[in-house]
Amino acid sequence: MYPIASHWLNYIDGEWSDSAQHLKVHNPGNGELLATIAQAGVADAERALSAARRCADSGEMTRVRPAQRVTWLLRIAEEIRAVADEGAWVLCQENGKRLCDAKDEFVEAARYFEYYAGMADKIEGTSIPLGNGYMDFTLYDPMGVSAQIVPWNFPVSICARSLAPALAAGNAVVIKSPELSPLGLCVLIGAISKAGLPRGAVNLICGRGREVGAHLVSHRAVDQIVFTGSVPTGQTILRDAAQHAIPSVMELGGKSAAIAFADADPVQLLASVQSGIFFNAGQVCSAMSRLLVQREIYEQVVESVVAMAEGLSVGIGQDDADLTPVVSAGQLAGIEDLCRRAVAQGAVAATGGQALPDRAGHFMAPTVFRDVRPDMCIAQEEVFGPVLAVIPFDTEEEAIAIANGTEFGLVAGVFTQDISRAMRCTRRLKAGQVFVNEWYAGGIETPFGGVGLSGFGREKGQEALYSYVRTKNVAIRVAGE
Repeated sequence: MYPIASHWLNYIDGEWSDSAQHLKVHNPGNGELLATIAQAGVADAERALSAARRCADSGEMTRVRPAQRVTWLLRIAEEIRAVADEGAWVLCQENGKRLCDAKDEFVEAARYFEYYAGMADKIEGTSIPLGNGYMDFTLYDPMGVSAQIVPWNFPVSICARSLAPALAAGNAVVIKSPELSPLGLCVLIGAISKAGLPRGAVNLICGRGREVGAHLVSHRAVDQIVFTGSVPTGQTILRDAAQHAIPSVMELGGKSAAIAFADADPVQLLASVQSGIFFNAGQVCSAMSRLLVQREIYEQVVESVVAMAEGLSVGIGQDDADLTPVVSAGQLAGIEDLCRRAVAQGAVAATGGQALPDRAGHFMAPTVFRDVRPDMCIAQEEVFGPVLAVIPFDTEEEAIAIANGTEFGLVAGVFTQDISRAMRCTRRLKAGQVFVNEWYAGGIETPFGGVGLSGFGREKGQEALYSYVRTKNVAIRVAGE
């Protein structure tokens, strides 16, 4: 257990700074006030943007040899590892997640910086033959100022996911932290501040999205926007960004489906369902929110999934419970409302379907809906909670049609022992990533992003680095040839 400061600050131009107004941060496990944080306003956002713009324009991140950026990123990874235990405690308390999962976020954040450190000196252009008398080649310039809006569900790891490649490519960054869970990011940026980066290279502000977020994404000083969050907010950001044609990376919502064929390994399937929908209380953009089961095994799968859900331990993050609270009262109310609408449409709550009574925090019962039709709200709308919709199917063709039958396309899954069937389905599934026989089988090395309303652009892996650079072609007429 680590003491948690009662008040936290923003980090602007290399210094921690307060604001006249403060935001309250509550513990989801008991609903009590945990701390306050400086509430950034437009003036704070302007200072952060000015610092980032000055840093980007000065060339301090790019005039050095790329090996210096490698050194910076590796030092950042070391500093993050040094605060991982303390940061995990803070994140567990403000976010509600298990302490071990909060620790994993900081460890993963360090890994992002190590991974992209290995690429910072390998951003290489190409030579293009144009015949005698010409020399032609490409350069990769950093975007400049990257405005990054971080969500509350995995704030530390998602921040590192975007920040590490941005710095590797030589950008300066302004991060807007989430109002609901901002404190872990202060620990993260505190560690990064010790790595010796130029002033203004990294700035962190916590403010209301409708004020500070809106100011960032429509500002002429911003060269790129990176956003992870809901579809409506992403659409609003894109409308604002369009005013200045600001390029964006958008990782939005999901309604991801796993297809379980009759030959699926039941042990593998059940383990994946547990992690796929109940990990982090289902507050995962790539959660397994729909389980499509071939009819001949439908009843037994529903029975085993319900038994598993009812056997989960429920409690606060530091007690290492299987199911932890959702992040806020508002989040809980939204989940319950969608469950009520599902029942009204004819879905059957085989277990759960409502908040757990007599608990001080924001606890949703682990929920499994059966007899779900593909057109029901519970099969079409993102829940962002521990709620699974189980849908029967008969044929492979029908399963693909149901899986592709939403406006989302973030991830999908196939459970079968038939590799030919798995590959057929993989090619036809409308998703940015497909898991076969294990949900969340990817890693930091694997590109991640969606299609449709799940967004565009890719994070993670080598491919993500090229979201943070602009390609410049240089064509030279060589005299005398």
